[in-house]
Amino acid sequence: MPRKTSIIPKASVARMLVKAGAKRVAQDGVDAFTEVLTEIALKISKKAAEISRHAGRKTVHEGDIRLAAKN
Repeated sequence: MPRKTSIIPKASVARMLVKAGAKRVAQDGVDAFTEVLTEIALKISKKAAEISRHAGRKTVHEGDIRLAAKN
């Protein structure tokens, strides 16, 4: 069975949960949180790219990301 790769490293997600106060983190918790973060990140990315194109640019800038994240 092929391995499913993730855009966001799972070790980083686990560290984030521990830093937020979790004493222990189960693998299925890390997997679920990774999926949720990926979905949110992709939505913001698509919106930022749309904002950039609307401004007549090919390059996505910091302001595009921040504006997309606000909405």
